[in-house]
Amino acid sequence: MTLPPQRASLQGRGKATLRSIGRDAVFSELSYAYPLKLLTPRLHHSETASGVAILYVLSYGGGLVSDDQVHLSVDVGPDSSLVILTQGSTKIFRARGQLDRVRASNPSVFATIPTDKEERPAQMHVNTTSQRINVRVTGAGCLFLLPDPVTCFADSSYTQVQTFHVGSGEGSIAVLDWFTSGRMSRGEEWAFARYKSINEIWLGDRRVVRDVMLLEDDTRISGGDGVVQTPAQVTATILAPRPLKDRLAPYSCYATLFLFGPAVSETLSKLRRQYDTIIQFQRTDPPPLIWSLSSIESGGVVRIAAKETESIKLWLKEGLSDLIAHVGAEAYSKIFV
Repeated sequence: MTLPPQRASLQGRGKATLRSIGRDAVFSELSYAYPLKLLTPRLHHSETASGVAILYVLSYGGGLVSDDQVHLSVDVGPDSSLVILTQGSTKIFRARGQLDRVRASNPSVFATIPTDKEERPAQMHVNTTSQRINVRVTGAGCLFLLPDPVTCFADSSYTQVQTFHVGSGEGSIAVLDWFTSGRMSRGEEWAFARYKSINEIWLGDRRVVRDVMLLEDDTRISGGDGVVQTPAQVTATILAPRPLKDRLAPYSCYATLFLFGPAVSETLSKLRRQYDTIIQFQRTDPPPLIWSLSSIESGGVVRIAAKETESIKLWLKEGLSDLIAHVGAEAYSKIFV
């Protein structure tokens, strides 16, 4: 049986360098390649703080296709503030592997090959979509990475790695990393195969955060290197497979917020006061939204889970409202819309 050739993976590379010139924030370098697209809207001086710019990170078609690879480098100079947003959730389309190519090229044997919802053969290679962002903030620069959530479609596989180097003492960052359960309107709830997110934050030469989130569907555990194993191949010492939906219910959206530096100190102080007032007690039903705050050197990490994505969005918009003083009303109005 001859397999059709796989589509060559698309590696979209982009670079954005922001510098402050007087009241203006100017991109001295801005480049990108398909499937990555970068947009920089113009802001009105009267409603924007000095040295602030917005960068929209987009992809053609509204999402990333199986095996797409995006690499974005960002450099924020002294006294510049960059707000990075997306226009709607980042959609991760279904991973297409060797089995899909067999179906496409041999429709006559389609009936002999298991469907997606049945047990898949061993050694079936799955193409993972990946995104890597590297950010450097120098001097008293500020980065506010506040995108819409990632939405992984059924059977998708996604990995993202985000690394932030911040000049110790002066630079500031607010980084939001969040994801939803999928296309619930299509009946897809925690139906993706794999989601992995790594965030590293460096203050000067010290790594203060390395946060890894890995979600895999135990009913098709990955053997590494893009190989999917069926439950029958998993060693007996592992617990019985459980779908992601069973493990993550009743919540449909999870978020992690990293806050470091002087520009977010007021926001952290406000959140700490709110968190100190929370009283824990036994409940018969889980609350619609829960959150926690962990203090780390020069900053903190907030984790949120909610039954509705909109609940987290509203919580974030209120919780981060002190950022208006740093980016201006116009720029802040474009966040969490």
